[in-house]
Amino acid sequence: PKPGFEDKYNAMDLRTVQDWIIKPQLIGTKGVAEVNTLGGMLKQYEIAVQPDKLRSMNTTMPEILEALEHNNENTGGAYIDKKPNAYFIRGIGMVNGIDDIQKIVVKNQNGIPILVRDVATVQFGSSIRYGATTKDGKGEAVSGMVMMLKGANSAEVVGLVKEKMAQIRKSLPEGVDVEPFLDRTKLVKNAIGTVQTNLLEGALIVVFILILLLGNLRAGLVVASVIPLSLLFAVSLMQLFGVSGNLMSLGAIDFGLIVDGAVIIVEAIVHRLQTMPTGKLNAHEMDGVVKKEAHKLMSSAAFGQLIILIVYLPILALIGIEGKMFRPMAQTVSFAILGACILSLTYVPMMSALFLSKKTGHTQNISDRIIGFCYRIYAPLLEGALKMKGLVVGIAVAFFAVSMLVFNSLGGEFIPTLDESDIATHVIIPPGSSM
Repeated sequence: PKPGFEDKYNAMDLRTVQDWIIKPQLIGTKGVAEVNTLGGMLKQYEIAVQPDKLRSMNTTMPEILEALEHNNENTGGAYIDKKPNAYFIRGIGMVNGIDDIQKIVVKNQNGIPILVRDVATVQFGSSIRYGATTKDGKGEAVSGMVMMLKGANSAEVVGLVKEKMAQIRKSLPEGVDVEPFLDRTKLVKNAIGTVQTNLLEGALIVVFILILLLGNLRAGLVVASVIPLSLLFAVSLMQLFGVSGNLMSLGAIDFGLIVDGAVIIVEAIVHRLQTMPTGKLNAHEMDGVVKKEAHKLMSSAAFGQLIILIVYLPILALIGIEGKMFRPMAQTVSFAILGACILSLTYVPMMSALFLSKKTGHTQNISDRIIGFCYRIYAPLLEGALKMKGLVVGIAVAFFAVSMLVFNSLGGEFIPTLDESDIATHVIIPPGSSM
């Protein structure tokens, strides 16, 4: 309520405001949300019986209860058939206010009706309060919470809630307003933005590294084209199996794993073209080279991606909250790897034969210099490790033992932390405490 509201509306009107917020059709016929509320006064009609008058008029409490019950109900009747319509008969007997309650006849005594107002005082009251909401520490308010139903789209629900709240504001009386104090729109946008950033940056980094280390722009683009196609394959299977696209499922996709098989096939083809005598192949010869190299490494590419796929199988066995959180991730990654495996055995060889340069032979490029630098560092280390096998194995075992000790002292938490940048305080008081 705004300043001056208390002077114009009493406690029962606060409940009316709450009723406006709790309309079942808040989101419309789609049924994607329900609303819970806290705070405010729940209006009641109180009948304060006066014992002296009750005794003097020889009336009992059960008689008052029975009279109230019989005089506050609707009654269904038959129907009048008038072709082509049928008119149903209904008796409306609900009381509309304090005056109606006061005029209810409890019983007749010596031909004189005894009304409720003769033995009791009828007044407005409120039910026992089990909760309250304050705003900025300056007074009470009524709060409402929209709960999204299972399987609904969070971004769509937030949009629909805002549309309905705009309509509700138009019907509020003067001095009453509805303000959102915890809006998940920012959280939803941040989650979607994180997924978009991860997918875009991950794809660009992988494409850059592929082109840099393969030393062939066309070869890098052929491998990079597997990324959007495997994602399309994964999204199609997600739609088919009902897997939701969210921060956990889409944000966990590793493009380096996806292009693994395609890199093996394309690198073998590029290497074969570079080791052949300088010249230019025709289309038929190019097809033969691609077919031979792809066939030679087909089992290696498929086996490598199969091993990666097996790693995610234990996650599918998780149950409870952990399963709900991480199974979509494992399913999405598995779909993407499966699609990439199929593409690396069919699409990649075809695109390599069609798109790669048919010129053979090789000239030095930046890729050769990078790999040469890595070899100059790696070769001495490898030779030293082979000369001191016992020491290398001992260091590896020691690191493993230390890691197991550290692992046993770590706490376990399956639920990832997500910073919403919002604070919602909820105080719970013991039963029986005074508000």
